[in-house]
Amino acid sequence: MDKLASHAELSQFLSSIERRAYKHAVFAVRNDHDALDIVQDAMFKLAEKYGGKPAEELPLLFQRILQNTIRDYCRRRKVRTGWMALFSSLQTKDGEEEFDPLDVLQDDENQSAPAAPDESLQQKQVIALIEQELSNLPARQREAFLLRYWEGLDTADAAKAMNCAEGSVKTHCSRATHALAAALKTKGVRL
Repeated sequence: MDKLASHAELSQFLSSIERRAYKHAVFAVRNDHDALDIVQDAMFKLAEKYGGKPAEELPLLFQRILQNTIRDYCRRRKVRTGWMALFSSLQTKDGEEEFDPLDVLQDDENQSAPAAPDESLQQKQVIALIEQELSNLPARQREAFLLRYWEGLDTADAAKAMNCAEGSVKTHCSRATHALAAALKTKGVRL
């Protein structure tokens, strides 16, 4: 029988996932405040309903809860407001960057040396382009791409989190990577 997650293990898991979960939500809803609410709701649901599950089951359970919370939010928004234009929350109208809460979070696990200033600038520019293009992907493609390549889930776990077949995950990932590569290529970025 699997050992149930302790309070400390649950807290540690939630701390380790918050940054990536926030980005998932931002890509999906394109609003910082709503994304924070979605992540908080998903974390509460996990702690409330599944906090006693074995620690190794928490990542998959959380991804399923997060994706369902995002879908619920999108359904409510669609019913409430109908069709509306979606604007990127990554830049203001003046083109200046907004405060990003992820910039102030510490990543204690990243022990690598900082990049040189020119490399760092180039990396930030490429990441901004990738984030912009990720937000333009269809929802299922973005979800599959983030679960597989950002979260590092295997195809089977991503399929469980998305509630679809493994073949669908592969198809969505393939389409997402081709779309991202083509979009970035038009902007002069080759990965």
